[in-house]
Amino acid sequence: MTREVLVVTHPRRSVVRESAQRVLEMLGAAGVSPRVLRDEAELLDLAAPNVVPADVDAAVGAELVLVLGGDGSLLRGAEFARSADIPLLGVNLGHVGFLAEAEPDALEATVEHVVRKEYSVEERMTVDVTVRHQGELIYSGWALNEMSLEKAERARMLDCVLEIDGRPLSRWGCDGVICSTPTGSTAYAFSAGGPVMWPGVEALLVVPISAHALFARPLVLAPGATVAIEVLPDVPAVLYCDGRRLLDVPQLSRVEVVRGRRPVRLAVIRPRQFTDRLVAKFDLPVAGWRGERRADRHLRPPGT
Repeated sequence: MTREVLVVTHPRRSVVRESAQRVLEMLGAAGVSPRVLRDEAELLDLAAPNVVPADVDAAVGAELVLVLGGDGSLLRGAEFARSADIPLLGVNLGHVGFLAEAEPDALEATVEHVVRKEYSVEERMTVDVTVRHQGELIYSGWALNEMSLEKAERARMLDCVLEIDGRPLSRWGCDGVICSTPTGSTAYAFSAGGPVMWPGVEALLVVPISAHALFARPLVLAPGATVAIEVLPDVPAVLYCDGRRLLDVPQLSRVEVVRGRRPVRLAVIRPRQFTDRLVAKFDLPVAGWRGERRADRHLRPPGT
């Protein structure tokens, strides 16, 4: 049976073309058939034997989605991987690349690990999002990072009521509200003042954006909680899932967010402490740390 890997790239970045072609060549030489999305193959002029439409079935039957790009490309790849229920692995060719497993200098080594199936898989929590207008379901979607509900008119505030588990909590005049997963806590929610949550934490994070209210702090909720936001008159809203999929939300609509029924599966080549990832990605100052030396002392035999 032929092994197949869907390769997702960033077609508008010049640095990607050479890397993508090298990956296709390495996979093909190892007997793994690479798939490429039709729109990306045309823009990058990639010589790929298996070009598929960029629809929900693009990764069905493949064993892995391999993404070459930044977090935006990873989120696009997550859509295909989740739909096919297969792992997602990213090589960072963007800027921060928080979701990526490897950096550009490890590109060839990463492909070799894929060929040998030398990776483990961890699951990341998602959120399911529904929107109802006057009782009628008008949208059903999901997000790996976050759902953000934002005002549709720049000069006015969004007026909304936040509800948790069927009970009203607070009314806000704000620029918007974010409901994030632990994975998304280092993305938009972090920029809006939310806390960083380790991936092993199972929780929902709610962060108001520029709310004019005394009670407007980020909220960390149980993973089984139901978050609802009522959009009041007179300002409509716009809903974004991972900043990619959007919906115009009319006044008097109800947005509900719950834990996703299906997670996103991430391929991991070299397990790494999340703390180390934070330090590397945010360039955090850790000079002066003496933890390893203290640990060494604990390992010495008594009397030495």
